[in-house]
Amino acid sequence: MVPSPKSPETGSTEPQRTIAIVGNPNCGKTSLFNALTGSRQHVGNWPGVTVDRKEGYFTHDGVPVSVVDLPGVYSLSVSGGSSTDEQIARDYILARNADLVVNIVDASNLERNLYLTVQLIEMAVPTVIIMNMLDSARSQGLTVTPRALSDALGVPVFGVVATTGEGLAELRTGLIAASAKKALPTFCVSHQRHVEAAVNDIAPLFEGHIPETIDPRWCALKLLEDDATVATMASENARAAAGQAKASIASEAGEDADILIADTRFTLAHELAAKTARREGKASRSLTDRIDSVVLNRFLGIPIFLAVMYLMFLFTINVGNALIDFFDILAGTLFVDGFGHVLHQAGAPEWMVTVLAGGIGGGLQTVATFIPVIGCLFLFLSVLEDSGYMARAAFVMDRFMKALGLPGKSFVPMMVGFGCTVPAVMATRTLDNQRDRILTAVMAHFMSCGARLPVYALFAAAFFPVGGQNVVFALYLIGIGFAVATGLLLKNTVLAGQSSPFLLELPLYHRPTMRGVLMRSWERLKSFLTKAGKFIVVVAAVLTFFNSLGRDGTFGNENTENSVLASIGKTIIPVFEPMGIKDTNWPAAVGLFTGIFAKEVVIGTLDALYSQMAADATGEDAGAAEDTFNVWDGIGAAFATIPANFADLADRLLDPLGLDVVASSSLEEAAASQEVSVSTFGTMAEQFDGAIGAFAYLLVILLYSPCMSALASYYRELPAAWTVFVATYSTALGYGIGVLVYQAGTFDAHPSTATMWIGSVIGLMAAGIVWLMFSAKRRIGTPAPQPAE
Repeated sequence: MVPSPKSPETGSTEPQRTIAIVGNPNCGKTSLFNALTGSRQHVGNWPGVTVDRKEGYFTHDGVPVSVVDLPGVYSLSVSGGSSTDEQIARDYILARNADLVVNIVDASNLERNLYLTVQLIEMAVPTVIIMNMLDSARSQGLTVTPRALSDALGVPVFGVVATTGEGLAELRTGLIAASAKKALPTFCVSHQRHVEAAVNDIAPLFEGHIPETIDPRWCALKLLEDDATVATMASENARAAAGQAKASIASEAGEDADILIADTRFTLAHELAAKTARREGKASRSLTDRIDSVVLNRFLGIPIFLAVMYLMFLFTINVGNALIDFFDILAGTLFVDGFGHVLHQAGAPEWMVTVLAGGIGGGLQTVATFIPVIGCLFLFLSVLEDSGYMARAAFVMDRFMKALGLPGKSFVPMMVGFGCTVPAVMATRTLDNQRDRILTAVMAHFMSCGARLPVYALFAAAFFPVGGQNVVFALYLIGIGFAVATGLLLKNTVLAGQSSPFLLELPLYHRPTMRGVLMRSWERLKSFLTKAGKFIVVVAAVLTFFNSLGRDGTFGNENTENSVLASIGKTIIPVFEPMGIKDTNWPAAVGLFTGIFAKEVVIGTLDALYSQMAADATGEDAGAAEDTFNVWDGIGAAFATIPANFADLADRLLDPLGLDVVASSSLEEAAASQEVSVSTFGTMAEQFDGAIGAFAYLLVILLYSPCMSALASYYRELPAAWTVFVATYSTALGYGIGVLVYQAGTFDAHPSTATMWIGSVIGLMAAGIVWLMFSAKRRIGTPAPQPAE
């Protein structure tokens, strides 16, 4: 690689060095990456795939260094069943884009980690080995000698504890020196004699067909292992020689060539580990074993897991929600009201104020409201991951989730979905392959998020004054039912196949470090803000524009019947008639539109439109006087919400789903608790066709398209086709179920019409299932299973 003449990150005139970090999962690779680079990181995607590409920077002794964090892998052998991560790591190292390859190994589990090291030595690339987690090795009574491994392999070896910083200063100096020398390993892996003979015959046939930076001996080994990438670089003579050699080896050695090659690597890894580490004294039962005897107990494992998930839910939703008002008011003050005030003072036209302040500023405000909830989720998940419990959670729930074709870890995003779909979709990143991520993310949508609850509560107060909590709880159960049904449907159609194999490594328990947890949480939160946030802002700007734009071309018509958005709702109201929404109940249709912006906006839309209808009926003025903008008042109000909301935290812990809001004893109390007009309840009762019409509408709210923030998360985490599928499938399902429930509930009033609609909906649903079955062969946008980072 030709180094850049000047580092873009530091401005240093020293040539920038590039090092690539590679290692097994759970070896502390991310901790070391964060320790070396700090906050100077950039997260992108590897070309052509959705796997994250993390790159960071540091400077030592005036030399700028770029650090590329390769995906965690156990092997660099790429075949038909290999993961995308293995392909990415192997191809990057093979391209020699890095001056130095840094192999991280877990000092407490050397034998397993050194298999990857042996493969790197075979590739003949400049390599440095870092033995991480020396503290864990010491706690197990192991004495590790990095010098012994260095002498054996002929490469520099450093011992560190990334979480505490032990050995990092010496490591930085060593990396600078090694990246300058680019020295190759002096050790040569000697394979079984039949394999060696074949390699010696095949290697010369690669001359002139591969770059000089690629070792012909390594290519010969890969050809014997049926590596498709190497086969494309090989000459016809080399491929023919490899075919003959494999047949000869199988005949003479009694074993396939790839088995013999792998056996040599495992044997060498075992010998190197024995030379490098020795146990002092008698091995005793470790702390990890003692903890696992409780948390993995067949009787206690699931209750402990559910308790941990409940704590995560409480922390994410309640602590996060306590901070939402702060971010909401502060962002609204700065980006919406403040920016709008500045534009008005500058004489900007109303359409510009609407688009820039109301649209883009409102989008930024929406993004800001997700910071506390998503931040709290990632904070809790990072603690679970860094401590080692997340792997145990997957083990405990694996049997239960296997019925849906999912691993145990899928339960975590679904649990989070009861709080908010956005972090639930983001939480699917902990799953090991993309099939599992897609199936889990689609199912997570049907878990009733916290934003839907105020809508449920509003209708419960208006139509179900007795037993309203039962209705709301039923909606939660119905959502779970549709999630399971959807999972089974997709599992047997377009997502048919195997989930990730249940080969699970249980890492040692570690005490999470504050720095490591915060770094990991910030990295994930920043990814959401910079990628999903852009989508949210654009959609918000479009929706706000049409919500403000009047049919006469004027602006300032938000949530009135004069807006273009309301006109669209009135135009398509016949579509909703089969579920009992009358022509005069056009606000219900508009509410569904604005619900795509954010589910919590449905309440504000319905309240504004229904209260306006009530005011028009009585001749009253429903408008409110315009407040004078003061930025300091807004900032002060934002900060004032923090102690007030945290003061109510104890009550929220006793009612994590917020169902108590439904139990208001009067309409006045319910209106006050939900910040809506009392007249809204009366107008709703007039417009909807009784309790059955209201319940059908609630089912649509439960099932139809995710909000734009959730869709942005789907777009960020899944192939684009699946984002479209989630929005289309859920909307069609919500509409169909709403029609079915209303027509069945009012069957006696119009049996012939009800029969027609019920038959039509069932027929269309059956056709949809048949289409999914036929589409299974094409796997709409679904790649082969691929592990996560």
